[in-house]
Amino acid sequence: MHETERHRIILSAVQEKPVVTVQEMVELTASSEATIRRDIATLHVQKKLRRVRGGAESVNPPQFVGLAGRPFSVNESINTAQKRAIALKAVELCQDGDPIIINGGTTTFQMVHPLASKRCQVFTNSFPIAEHLLKHSKNTIMLSGGVIYREQNIILSPFDNDVTRNFYAKRMFMGAQGLGHLGLMEADPLLIQAEQKLIDQADELVVLADSSKFKKRSSLILCRLERITTIITDNGIRDEDRLMLENAGVGLVIADKAGSEKTASVA
Repeated sequence: MHETERHRIILSAVQEKPVVTVQEMVELTASSEATIRRDIATLHVQKKLRRVRGGAESVNPPQFVGLAGRPFSVNESINTAQKRAIALKAVELCQDGDPIIINGGTTTFQMVHPLASKRCQVFTNSFPIAEHLLKHSKNTIMLSGGVIYREQNIILSPFDNDVTRNFYAKRMFMGAQGLGHLGLMEADPLLIQAEQKLIDQADELVVLADSSKFKKRSSLILCRLERITTIITDNGIRDEDRLMLENAGVGLVIADKAGSEKTASVA
């Protein structure tokens, strides 16, 4: 990752939380600890952030604390071709009239383009997904209520009795922070709380995750692998990850960025 992009990610991160640790920045940028420490030193000298023990903080700390993880604008530019191919395969599962949930994220956002030709009932917590589908499709759109988190472009409700409980979905489509033998992982407790409510409203759970997500880990588990119906990924998936999904009874769809794909269904 180029220095300019690392600096952009680091500065965005310190605007979201009171203090961001070196380890968190290492995970966000996929860089070494030594590189991050040099970046912090450089940005400190430039007075763009303030270096603190074990990490950094904003020169003007945020009054409203955001969510853990990379901002939407940063994630949007990573593995774009793979995300488009994965999203296309996801939309192939949708039929006109289907009630579906699309969770916020940069991979699920790519579903909006092929969904333009569909007429589904879409429930989403993503402001950009809702906005695009309203402007460019005939799908019926329902938004969740709550606080808009600008950096991630999602809406999260702190209440149990929100509109989520009144929507039934044939399928829920969502991304992931990471995937492992313990299950689907996320980075923030608020995301876990909101996404678990959505998962409960869907018969099938379809996870859209490029193959790099199988190498990533987080401290929070959203759900066990066995809850996932299908995972759609690219052809960079490792053999050991294929076996892990097979043993958990998870369906696997492979879509490459050139548009060719192969599908394996596991009972």
